[in-house]
Amino acid sequence: MSTQNSICSHTHNDHNGVEKAPVIVVMVPFPLQSHLNQLLQLSHLISSYNIPVHYVGSTFYNSQVRSRSRIHADPANIHFHDFPTPPFTSEYSSSDFLFPSFHATKHLREPVSALLHQLSSKAKRLIIINDVLSASVVQDAQTLPNAKSYIFYSVSAFDVFTHIWEAMGKPFQLEAEIIPSELPSLQDCVTPESLRLMTDQYQFVGSKAGELYNTTRSIEATYVDLLRKVMNGNGKIWAIGPLLPTITSSSNNSSCSSGREKCLEWLDKQGPNSVLYISFGTTTSLEDEQIEELALGLEQSGTKFVWVLRDADEGNASGEGRKRALLPKGFEERVKEVGMVVRDWAPQIEILGHPSIGGFMSHCGWNSFMESISNGVPIAAWPMHSDQPRNAVLITQLLKVGVFVREWEKRDQIVRSTAISKAVKTLMATDEGKEMRKRARDMGSAVQRSTEEGGVSRMEWDSFIAHITS
Repeated sequence: MSTQNSICSHTHNDHNGVEKAPVIVVMVPFPLQSHLNQLLQLSHLISSYNIPVHYVGSTFYNSQVRSRSRIHADPANIHFHDFPTPPFTSEYSSSDFLFPSFHATKHLREPVSALLHQLSSKAKRLIIINDVLSASVVQDAQTLPNAKSYIFYSVSAFDVFTHIWEAMGKPFQLEAEIIPSELPSLQDCVTPESLRLMTDQYQFVGSKAGELYNTTRSIEATYVDLLRKVMNGNGKIWAIGPLLPTITSSSNNSSCSSGREKCLEWLDKQGPNSVLYISFGTTTSLEDEQIEELALGLEQSGTKFVWVLRDADEGNASGEGRKRALLPKGFEERVKEVGMVVRDWAPQIEILGHPSIGGFMSHCGWNSFMESISNGVPIAAWPMHSDQPRNAVLITQLLKVGVFVREWEKRDQIVRSTAISKAVKTLMATDEGKEMRKRARDMGSAVQRSTEEGGVSRMEWDSFIAHITS
C-alpha cells in the first residue's frame, strides 16, 4: 500500500492532562486464512494514514497469517495481540471446516473486551472493525462511550445483497442481467451447524456504525448501490477493495522462499498467457479419485500448469503433518516439461501477476477472485461451499470472465477428466477464452486505476478515514 497523507500524527490531552491518541483502530478478524488476510491488508492500509492499528486473534491464527503475509516486517503502527485458545472439546468434534474457527472466536470475547477497555482510555476515539462472523467478540464495545463498531464483509457485495434481498421477499424486481432467476441457496452451501453458528453471530451486528466491503465500485457498483437501496439510504457503506499486498523483491517469506523461487523461475521460461494456475484455497481437500481425474484432465488438455496440491488447513495444528496427496503413477514425470506441482504454501499473488499466467482454476473464494481479476486473469470456476457458488455465478454469468468446470448442481458428482480437459481448453485455447481474457484484462485495468489518485477505491479509503477521524 502506498503511504497516504498523515492524518493522525498528533495527540490530545484529556481534562486530567493524560495524552491520548486521536484515533485507535482495533481489527477483529474471523480466524480463517482468507478472512485473516483481508483484515491484515486493511490494517496496512489504515496504518499508512499514520493511525495505530491493533490486530487481535488467537495465537495460532495470528502466527499463521503473519507467516504467510507477503509483508516482510510489521509496520510500527500495527500491534498484534495473541490470545490463547483452549483445546477443542467434544462439542467441536464435527468435521465441519468452520468449527475450529468458531471455537477460537467463542473464547476471544473476554480478552478482547479487556483490551478494548484498556485502549479506550488511551484514545479520543476507538474504532473497531470486526469481521461479520466475529461480531460476538466485540459485543461489549457498546458500553464504551468513545467506541464505534464497523462490520467488515470478506465476501462480495453481490453475495450479501442477494441474501438480504431474498430474505426480504424480493421487494423489487431486477433484470436477469443483474440477478439470475436461480441462485444457489445458502442451505445448500453450508452445513446446518455452520448456518446455526453464523446466525448466532449475525444477532450482534445491530449496533454497527457502518459496513466495509473488500470490493470495488469498478466491479460491483451495481450491488453496492443496491445494498444502499435495501438499507433505505441510511446505511454507511464503503467499498474499499481490492485489499491486496504490495509485492516487493524484499517481501519474500523465508518459510517458502525456495518454493517461490522455483515456481516463479519456471514461469519465467513460459510464454505469455500460456499457463493455467490451479488452487482451491485453504478450506477444501479434494478426494483421491477427484485428484486423479484432475491430473488426467490436465494431461489430456495439453495445457501448461502450476498446480498447488495441498490439504486444507487444520484449525489447531501447524499443518506440517498433512498427508501427501497421491497423483496417478508416473504423472509428474510425464508432465515435467509442461507442468509443476507445488505441495506447500504458494505465493499466489505473485503467480497470478506473472505474465505467463493465462487462467486460474479456482474455488471462487472472494479473496482469490479479487487477486485474480486485479491481475486480469480469467477463471475456471469450481465452487466448493459458502459464498463460492454465488461468486461463481457472478464470475461466469454476469461478469463473463470465467467458465464453469463444475456447475453447482453437480456438486455431489466426481468431475471427470474429459469435462476438466474441455473446460481448460475453452479457457486457454479458444476464441471464447480469449474474449474472457480480454474482459478480465479490461476489468483488471479498471481495478488498478481504482486505487490510484482520484480512483473510486482511493476515494472510498479517504472517505472512510475522514469519517473515523473527523
